Amino acid sequence: MKKVLKISWLAILFLGIFATTSFSQKFGYINSAAILVQVPETKVADEDLKGYQAELVKKGEEMAKAFQTDYEAFATEYQSGKLPPVEAQKRQQALEKKQQEIGAYEQEVMVKLENKRQELFAPILKRVEEAIQNVGKEGSYTFIFDTSVPNTILFVEEKDDVSSSVLAKLGL
Repeated sequence: MKKVLKISWLAILFLGIFATTSFSQKFGYINSAAILVQVPETKVADEDLKGYQAELVKKGEEMAKAFQTDYEAFATEYQSGKLPPVEAQKRQQALEKKQQEIGAYEQEVMVKLENKRQELFAPILKRVEEAIQNVGKEGSYTFIFDTSVPNTILFVEEKDDVSSSVLAKLGL
C-alpha cells in the first residue's frame, strides 16, 4: 500500500512538473508603428503616396477653379439681366452637373488614394509580418502583442519587447 502511494505521489509530482514546463507560455510585444517608421521602404512609399495625392488634388483644384469661373460668369450675366430665363436655367443645370462631378471626383480621389496606399504598403507590411512570425517561431513565443493599438495592452515588461529582434530580421 505504501509502495502504491509512493509511486502515485511520484507520478503526480512528475506530472505536475511536466505540466508546468510544457504548458508555460512565453509572451512578447512590439510596437508595429515604430517598426514601420524605421523601415526605409516606408519613407519611399509615403513620398510616392504624397506625389500621387498631389496629382489628384491638382486635377480637383483645376475642376473647382473652372467651376468658379463658370459660376462667376453666369452670375454676372444673370444679374445684368442679359440672360434669358430658359438659357439661365440651362446654364444653372450645367453648373449643378459640374458641381456633382466635382463631388464624385472627391469620392474617387479617396478611393484611389486608399487603393494606392494598399498597393504601396502591402509588400512592406507583408515583410514586417514575416519578420514578426519568424521571431515568434524562433523565440518560441505563444503570443506577440502589438502595443501600437491604444487601450489594448495595459501593462508590459520591457524585457518582453521583441521589436529589436524584428528589426534585426528586417536587416535594420
